[in-house]
Amino acid sequence: MKKLQYLFMSLAAMLLATPAFAQGAGNYSPASQWVPLAAGLGMALAAGLCGLGQGKATASATEALARNPGARPGIFIFLILGLAFIESLALFTFVIIFLKVQA
Repeated sequence: MKKLQYLFMSLAAMLLATPAFAQGAGNYSPASQWVPLAAGLGMALAAGLCGLGQGKATASATEALARNPGARPGIFIFLILGLAFIESLALFTFVIIFLKVQA
């Protein structure tokens, strides 16, 4: 069993190290064709998770208001602040992806 583990570890090391020795062909590399797809998937993931976060924050604020309506001003301020931070994460992701695809 130990020999099989060493065999797979050495095969993995050889297969993963191969691209490190490849020479790039000018400004184009075969990996650059996947950049737009990865950018789209990254933005979709960021937007989806930010949407889930915003939904959870809004649900928690609504539940807190139902339990204690007198705490509305404090809850509202922190809700808006939290939603702004969550949305800024999606915008930062968009900017980083836009810069990476343009370069």
